[in-house]
Amino acid sequence: MKGRSAMSFCRFPRFAAIRLLSLTLAFGLAGCTTGSEIRMGSHTLPAEKSAMSAEPEATLKFYFGGEKKAATDEVWTAVSDYVKTKGLDVKFSVQFIPWPEYSGKLLVMAAAGDRWDLNFDTESSFRQMASRGSYLRLNDLLPIYAPHLYERYRQQHSLLSATIGGDVVGLPWTIKMNQRPYAGWRADLAEKAGIYRSPESVQTVEDVDRLLHDLKKAYPNHKLSRIPSLSLYLVRDEWVDLGFYGLGFYLNDPKYEVRAIEDQPFYADAAFMSRTWYKDGILNPDSKIDYEDGADQWRNGKMLFTLTSHEWAYAADPGFADTSFRQQMSLLYPDKKTVNRSSISNVAAINRNSEHPELVLQFLDLLETDERLFDLVIYGIQGKTYELDGGKVVYPDNLKFSTSNYMDWGGQWVFWKPQFLRPTETYPEDFWKEEARFAELPVNVDSPVEGLLLNDQPISDLLEERDQIYEDFGKSIEFGMEPDVAQALSAYREKQRKNSLDTIISEVQRQVDQFLASQHRDPS
Repeated sequence: MKGRSAMSFCRFPRFAAIRLLSLTLAFGLAGCTTGSEIRMGSHTLPAEKSAMSAEPEATLKFYFGGEKKAATDEVWTAVSDYVKTKGLDVKFSVQFIPWPEYSGKLLVMAAAGDRWDLNFDTESSFRQMASRGSYLRLNDLLPIYAPHLYERYRQQHSLLSATIGGDVVGLPWTIKMNQRPYAGWRADLAEKAGIYRSPESVQTVEDVDRLLHDLKKAYPNHKLSRIPSLSLYLVRDEWVDLGFYGLGFYLNDPKYEVRAIEDQPFYADAAFMSRTWYKDGILNPDSKIDYEDGADQWRNGKMLFTLTSHEWAYAADPGFADTSFRQQMSLLYPDKKTVNRSSISNVAAINRNSEHPELVLQFLDLLETDERLFDLVIYGIQGKTYELDGGKVVYPDNLKFSTSNYMDWGGQWVFWKPQFLRPTETYPEDFWKEEARFAELPVNVDSPVEGLLLNDQPISDLLEERDQIYEDFGKSIEFGMEPDVAQALSAYREKQRKNSLDTIISEVQRQVDQFLASQHRDPS
């Protein structure tokens, strides 16, 4: 997800990545043949107005993550009033689910056959929901009811990432970003204790370890961090996480051999380091079960250390609850290659049981082309939820990031349009151009399997057991809670191997190889 400060490198479905930070990837009108062949309907696109429905007013039910802001209903009533002037006779029921519960709740709702129209999703959760048929096939509807949005996707070559078995089942965001981690710490408290680090000098896991121990010595009674060390080692060894049950490959491996993360040498390195952090009181004892929003904990001063991204390292306003808080950031392993964020890092999807998919797509198409509607949806009502200072969006009265009545609501990122985004107190002029520039640096590369949407159905029972083994044994290892790391790691690996790990890897490798081979076919 976008817009969150505490980085989450999650590998298993129950712990689908909630972005951190908070956060992209052609085919012609007739479709193309790539990893999963996309087959779009051969319809003639109608004029913009003729696509609008003449049906009576409908209610569109949307789900997003986080806490519902105070002015949400008032803003979306204004959104409804506005789109009605454009011929779209709808009102909105906008619901929010707290981030720690979000992906799991969506899975339960979908399995129960609940009806809604659109929801925000993130990469790992989206893959799982899509593989279970939770989302509607959009191949025929998208070009007809959202022709402008469809054209945008064609230009950016991004629909493939939201395609499974030839079916387009998601609507990706259109922002280009990289999420390689920055170490961040409370500079005001560090300097007060005489702890100084020169700019960009904290670059390795060893540097982080020394910094954390210095902070712990200076502030023994403060909560320091709840982030295990594994995420640092992933960057060090250029590991590409498939976002699929702890499987991945090394970026420098020309064969892209799929491997289990627990069998990798860096996993053991991370396990021993996290054990040290746990024993020394650096990792909070409740880290394993603490599902409070990590971004809120950082911004509210409950943590002295975080992992974040280029976005929040350089945001003009990090959103601290207290203006006396200051942060220092340092890019980790700056010479190591890291894959850019997927175009489904933030993705909207239409529920398979939606009664109004055409209306949802019409709304999204208006959002693509209408700046007034964009301002309403993203910023709200001028004078109540935001003000304009020149062209810059600012909070009204004494509101700020943590107390906003609407601005910075969770899940909005999937609606972001580079052509309409205004400067804000958090993101100044040209901020998103700089994010795109950073993502295009030589060390930041697109994933070789961008667009691969793995299907878990052939091995679903094995994957469910693999997930349970992780819950029962692997998670404690990663959080440093096992006294005998070597013994616990050996037992954990053996349990995973006995769960037909070879079969799991073979099936995933088959899908990866099939996808990679398809990239070299002649699309004609």
